[in-house]
Parts: sequence; structure tokens; C-alpha cells
Amino acid sequence: MAAPRAVVLVEGASDRVALETLAQRRGRDLAAEGVAIEAIGGAQAIRRALARHDGAKLVGLVDAGEAEGFRRALEHVFVCDPDLEAELIRALGAEAVEAVADANGDLVAFRTLQKQPEWRDRPVDEQLRRFMGSGGSRKIRYARLLVEALEPDAAPRPLRLVLDHALSPRG
Repeated sequence: MAAPRAVVLVEGASDRVALETLAQRRGRDLAAEGVAIEAIGGAQAIRRALARHDGAKLVGLVDAGEAEGFRRALEHVFVCDPDLEAELIRALGAEAVEAVADANGDLVAFRTLQKQPEWRDRPVDEQLRRFMGSGGSRKIRYARLLVEALEPDAAPRPLRLVLDHALSPRG
């Protein structure tokens, strides 16, 4: 298997799943187009990841709180504000995200979180972010489910731009 011509470095598996799902929804075959998405296991691992991909076009997708380290290491960095989950919730709207949770059997669990004293008075988008970030593989599962629920052109700007940059023939 040939080395990819472009590599998108992301912090974790949920970011990778969201980008792979979006590429598929847009009718793109990343492998056939020479693009790989690598979850590096957290922003602190950026330098090790760079060493593995000498010669490939490198681009990053990162949460706002970790952007500085990516920007020091990469020329092209796209930032989720404050993170992937918030970007997806904004793109879909809280009501649509709740509908996705309902369709996937998670609405009762979400309503339980909403009743907890520390979350009761918070905005629903914050509650949804917390809910998606808790519980095993929920973050990864919802990265896929929420991207699938979006129209591809309505995907969050950082996701669209990082894919466009990686897929473009020029740097």
C-alpha cells in the first residue's frame, strides 16, 4: 500500500470518524484519493505524528484548547470551537440532536443527565456536549450519527475546510 499523499492529523477517534463519515457523505473515497486520517491520541502527540509522515502534505483538525500546539507544528490547522461536539450541535441544532438521541435509544439517559443538579440549569447545548462526552464509546458513535444527520454542505466549517484542503491537489 502506497504512503498517503496527504494526512489529516486529529486528536482522537471521534474526530477521525466524523471526517471519514463526512467524506463518505460527500461521495469521496479518501483511500483512493491518497488521503489518510490519523487519530494521534491527543494533541500532545503531534511531534511524534509528524515524524511518521515525512513528505506527505499534513493538515490538522483540533479543538480550540489544543490549537496552539498544532499551529506550532503544522502550517494548516482547522479549529473546532470549542470542540467537535459543539460544532456538530450548532450545525444541527439542539432539537435535531435530541431527535438523533431519541432515534438511537439514548433520550431517556440524556433526560436523566438534564435532571442532575450540576446540569439542570445549563443550556441544552452544554448538556448535550456533556452527554456525548460521557459513557464509553458514545463520543465516537455520536460523531458518526450527527454527521450522518447533517446535509453534507451544512457540516461544520472546520470539518469541510480540513477535508477540502487535504483533498486538494495543491498544498
